[in-house]
Amino acid sequence: MTRVNVRKRLAGWWRVRVARVRRDAGMSTTEYAMGTIAAAAFAAVLYKVLTSGTVAKALESVIGKALHAPF
Repeated sequence: MTRVNVRKRLAGWWRVRVARVRRDAGMSTTEYAMGTIAAAAFAAVLYKVLTSGTVAKALESVIGKALHAPF
């Protein structure tokens, strides 16, 4: 096989690989939907935790100490 033929075969192989990668780039609609649902669920859990009595008192205590700190 000559050097030119080898280059042509490699170039053809490379074009096929690039086309496959471009075709699979990004997420599909279902993957976006699942990611959005997961993010919303995480936000709901985080909201519940941060608004619970214990965490609210702790945050209030930290903020109160920061505001009344002497300079």
